[in-house]
Formats: sequence, structure tokens, C-alpha cells
Amino acid sequence: MINRRAFIASSAFTLLAAPHIALARAATDRRFVFIIQRGAADGLGTIAPIGDPAFAGVRGAFAVDAGGGAKLNSMFALHPVLGETGKLYAANEALFVHAVASPYRDRSHFDGQNVLETGGGAAYRVKDGWMNRLLGLLPKADARAIAVSATVPVALRGGNEVASYAPSALPDASDDLLARVGSLYQNDAQLHPLWSQATATRTLTGDLAAAGGRNGAATGTLAARLLAGPQGARIALIETGGWDTHSAQKARLNANLRGLDAMIGALKTGLGADWANTMVLVATEFGRTAAPNGTGGTDHGTGSAAMLLGGAVRGGRVIADWPGLAPGALYEARDLRPTLGLDALIANAIGAHYGLDPARVGATLFPESGKLARVEGLLRA
Repeated sequence: MINRRAFIASSAFTLLAAPHIALARAATDRRFVFIIQRGAADGLGTIAPIGDPAFAGVRGAFAVDAGGGAKLNSMFALHPVLGETGKLYAANEALFVHAVASPYRDRSHFDGQNVLETGGGAAYRVKDGWMNRLLGLLPKADARAIAVSATVPVALRGGNEVASYAPSALPDASDDLLARVGSLYQNDAQLHPLWSQATATRTLTGDLAAAGGRNGAATGTLAARLLAGPQGARIALIETGGWDTHSAQKARLNANLRGLDAMIGALKTGLGADWANTMVLVATEFGRTAAPNGTGGTDHGTGSAAMLLGGAVRGGRVIADWPGLAPGALYEARDLRPTLGLDALIANAIGAHYGLDPARVGATLFPESGKLARVEGLLRA
């Protein structure tokens, strides 16, 4: 286990309407992707602290599954369905950060997501998103962002222009009709590729967990197409939902993590050589309770886990100033106690990724957080 203290330094259709994504030339190959887990993902289920003496007792039946996942070190194990993510960890391209949280503490999804996306100290105090403000720190040629979402999420809203993939609000066409239209375009060199991309990403309106992870893979493939190559976007946000597991958590978390894993694998495959210059952040608005509730689920909590993935990441490690799960160690006697701010993690990772001063990044992205802890060694030199 790597202690966080060691890292604290003393000092298709909408796309067609967004030609700036296709025409701009980038001054850097660096890419950043934020995968937001809406609904409060269970960090204790995703990165299980199997080495904590209190883990089995507090998690009950949930602790059984943890033994089947890849063992990351003497303290932590990865959820068993995260096979592609485990391969990245083995290749030193995945870094996990545990006991992390935004400044928000009141367990409301709407308020928690607002804080996560605006970078404010409390809900609705900051009006634009921290990812939009990030664009203002980058050279103009690099300030190209896209949301893989039905609408532009709060994190990307603000004065800097962004694009988005927006699924049609019209009723779904039948598969037979789509096949017939596809056959009409089969020999059209211009329209056939556009039609193929549109139909391949049609599943984005569905659930991440649907179709055994294929929806997640389709989303990852689309995002890679929008980011890859010298003319691709440099920043992307991908929305995922379904993480609010108040009941039947084991099956629901398994399905959602399987979809997330497929998305990450497809994103790496689709980016090809560009993966080497990519950093992916996976994070949620807050965690879930340490102990299960009476319906086989968990309730809204506080501390959770975040992931940094990509060829630019110095992975193969877990960073955690672990607070423990014993009764006296829990936050308000129920939740994993956070020991690192998510804002500090993001500011330091972004700064290292783009060669920016972390203090300047922190002041811009998280203006109400004050002086943030310095976390070093997140990215490859």
C-alpha cells in the first residue's frame, strides 16, 4: 500500500454541426477524459480494502466477492469484473486513489454532482464548470472539448465553446428500417461511413450496464473516434449513470462495472497510439455507506475511490492514506472517512498532464478550496 502522505510535497449528428472539432490543429498530443459516475458509486465495492481487519465484518455478504478480484497489493483488491482495468494496472497504466471525496458532505445527488462539476465549495455557488475553465488554461489550439452526453453537462458549461453528441429525441426507428436505410447507403462512399457511425453509437441512449457491457463499449468507441488523431478533440466528458445502488447492489454494481470496464477497454483500443498521451479520470459525487442496508444495498455515503487511467499515468499503484473501517474510524459512524480531496487530486493530475503549475490550476478550477495539498508522481515523467 502506498501512503498518500508520501506524495504530499512540502512546497454523429451534432458532431457534423461542430466543424471546429474537425478543422482545428492541436499544439499538443495530450488528451484528458473525465468519466463521471452519477449516483454515488460504491468505492468500497470497486476497490475493496481486503487487508483492513474490519472489512469482512462491516461489509458482510459484499466482502465475499472481493476475494475473486485481482489483488492490487496487501490491502486492496479490484472488483472481479474489472478485467480490462486490471490489465491496465498490471501494465502500470492504472492508478487508484481511495478514501477521496469532494468538499460536499450532505449526501444529496443533485447538490453533490453540482459541487463535483462546478468545482465549488458548496452547491450552486459557482455557475460554470471546472472543465470549461480548464479550457481557458490551455493554448487555443488545444481548447477543444466534447461531451458524450445528451446535453452539455455542468462541468463543461461556461464561456468557452464545447461540442456534444446529442441522441435524437425522435422515436426510435425499427431495426428493420435501419437495415433498409443502411443498404441504400452501402455503396455511397460519403454517406455510408457517416451512417455506420450513427448506427454504431445509437445505443448511447441506453444504460451503461445494458447488453452485457456492449453499450459501454459503444460509448468508449465513439469517444475514441472523437478524440483520436491530430484533428480530434483534446478534452472529453462521458456521462454514466446507474450507480445509486440502494437495493440489490451486487448484481447492479457488477453490471455497471462490467459496462465501465468495456468502455475503458474500447477507449484504449480506439485511441491506438494516442492512448500513450491520454489521462482518464473516473470519479463520482460521493461514496456509499460502509455497511449494507436491509435491502441488499448501500445508502448515500461520503468517501469513495477514483481512478486515473491511461498511457500518461504512472500506474500500478494504489494511493491511500487509509483511515480504516473500524466503528470509531468511520465518518459520522457510517461512512468511509475521506483523507484526500478530489479537488487536490484533479488539480495535481491536470497540472502534471498539461505542464501547468498545480497551484494555478487549483485556483482556477477550484476557486473556493483554498490551498490544495500537493500530490506528486501521478503522471509519467
